[in-house]
Amino acid sequence: MKSEEFQELSADLKRRRIPAEIKKTVSIMLDKKAERIIVLKMKDLTDITDYMLICHGNSSRQNKAISDEIQDILRKEHKLKPFGVEGEQEAEWILIDYVDFIIHIFSEETRKKYALEKLWMDAKRYNFYIDSESE
Repeated sequence: MKSEEFQELSADLKRRRIPAEIKKTVSIMLDKKAERIIVLKMKDLTDITDYMLICHGNSSRQNKAISDEIQDILRKEHKLKPFGVEGEQEAEWILIDYVDFIIHIFSEETRKKYALEKLWMDAKRYNFYIDSESE
């Protein structure tokens, strides 16, 4: 991602009316070079959570680094600890549950296979990536 694109996405993130911990998580994902970051607003659609964040990395090592950084910074800056974390061992699909929001960090192949964005098409979505190719 080019510097100008990163700055554009960061500026867009600041303008969005989403909770601070969601903004911080997206910012961490951008810093760690996560791909195709999407935030789905789940309020009024399900009782599971209020927001769902979805991204993918280019390797299991990158996915784990994204997960570790999110948990570390949210604990330090927002005093948040996840209710549960799954999938860190294989890092093909890491799920971090903060109750009010759930984070999904996929490998690209696993993300395509499960297509959560398509499953929740009714949700309001915030895209934090530059290219406009469809899933």
